[in-house]
Amino acid sequence: MAKLVFGMNQSLDGYVDHMAFGPSPTLFRHFIEEAQRQAGSVYGRQMYEVMRYWDHEHPEWDAERQAFAAAWRNQPKWVVSRSLKSVGPNASLVGEDLGAAIRKLKAERDGEIEVAGPDLAQSLTELGLIDEYRIYLHPVVLGHGKPYFAGSRPPLRLMAHDRIGEDVIRLTYVPA
Repeated sequence: MAKLVFGMNQSLDGYVDHMAFGPSPTLFRHFIEEAQRQAGSVYGRQMYEVMRYWDHEHPEWDAERQAFAAAWRNQPKWVVSRSLKSVGPNASLVGEDLGAAIRKLKAERDGEIEVAGPDLAQSLTELGLIDEYRIYLHPVVLGHGKPYFAGSRPPLRLMAHDRIGEDVIRLTYVPA
């Protein structure tokens, strides 16, 4: 059975914003390794549209960006959207019943399946389907933006904490 994991970069004050701060080279390598071993990813429409950037070649990419793009393209992706009629390569749309679709996905797969996006994570949290939360805490204060937890924070239990690179702490939580 697969494990559903929601992980994102977060500011000290609880916001996620890929335009305001990004991963260091060390953290980016960590994300490449995660993408290479994940069993797939579940996306909401907005996050999927952001990540479609990796579907296209960019001549200015270094070897690490090419490695991430290859890993992202190779893994299956499931996209939760009411407005999209089609999705890109190696991706499929999730039907109307989100809970049933994700339960089936977890039962049919092994390994980790990434959940991408706070709004989707909130819906899956409310359904009791997220098995692990990973907060990559950066020493940045934004003061506003999209919070990591789109709704009320579920009761959590800290399982691990590790330093990645010079200034990021990964906090790993499971539902309490």
